[in-house]
Amino acid sequence: MKTGAGKSSRRNGDLFLALWGVLLVLVSCHSPRPDLRLYSLGGSTMGTIYSVKIAAPAAQTIETDLLQREIDALLKDINQVMSTYIPDSELSRLNQALAGVWLPVSHDLMMVLMAAQRISELSGGAFDITIGPLVNLWGFGPEVRPEVLPDSLEIIARQGLVGYKNLLLRPASLEVMKAVSGISCDLSAIAKGYGVDRVVEFLESKNFDHYMVEIGGEVRVRGCNAAALPWRIGISSPQAGKAIQKVIAPGRASVATSGDYRNYYERDGVRYSHTIDPLSGRPVTHKLASVSVVHASCMMADAYATALDVLGPVKGLRLAEQESLAVFMLVREGSGFREASTPSFDALVQK
Repeated sequence: MKTGAGKSSRRNGDLFLALWGVLLVLVSCHSPRPDLRLYSLGGSTMGTIYSVKIAAPAAQTIETDLLQREIDALLKDINQVMSTYIPDSELSRLNQALAGVWLPVSHDLMMVLMAAQRISELSGGAFDITIGPLVNLWGFGPEVRPEVLPDSLEIIARQGLVGYKNLLLRPASLEVMKAVSGISCDLSAIAKGYGVDRVVEFLESKNFDHYMVEIGGEVRVRGCNAAALPWRIGISSPQAGKAIQKVIAPGRASVATSGDYRNYYERDGVRYSHTIDPLSGRPVTHKLASVSVVHASCMMADAYATALDVLGPVKGLRLAEQESLAVFMLVREGSGFREASTPSFDALVQK
């Protein structure tokens, strides 16, 4: 599964915003709308950075300082629930809890756990938030990155602590129980998407209809930019010297990307990706370089992207087609990349 707190850097500008995995392009204004104004907010959260862009009538008074504080507070609360790096976070307390005890949890955490379980079932365990012990073993979590690679015995021992079916949920009463001692959850492959959805929910409660929200490369858009044109998303290329592979107009939807070309390390010339396969206990070794998913929910897009990334180009595309997902893949082939996509993604591509 996708691990690690952050993604790559970005460039901000009035007409261009670069994201990890995706590029948001604010298209040049063909027919300017002088009554629309672009408001930009941003900051740090979940070990990465976030950006909020709102297109609103120039005559509308927006207290940006207040809006910034409210969004910061919202994201701080979510991070306090989902972080594995904060010792007293709600997730950390769950990870430290004994097996066989029903633990009360917040609505936020339950929503994420339920979504994670659903994707785990659909992917046959390729997506598994209990992968925390393996994430740490390979040096992509709170533990220090190993100088010596884990051996088979260490991997097998950690795999004994992994298994989403060992996390039991009672949604009605907001309770969670670990069936096995040592189970540790890592939400880095779904929490940022959930954070995006919560910020969107907040913006819509304030009657904003035109916005872009991004956390660490996971994006959700609605309506138009300040040029009164639909938001367009550029899927970036992992190939050096090529910025954008595809441009899409997702409409009112989210885009999330998972890949192995940003977060990895090398030992003796071998690349070890942050995408860990729960079934093998090791970083993935297939040829899928990146996968982008378009979905109404950013949380679901985030999780699906990781599940497909673990499954690889063949099994991943099969699941995408089964679930009628809009998916775009870049697969290593020789010295370049081969594209693979579903029809629902192709329908969004801008020529």
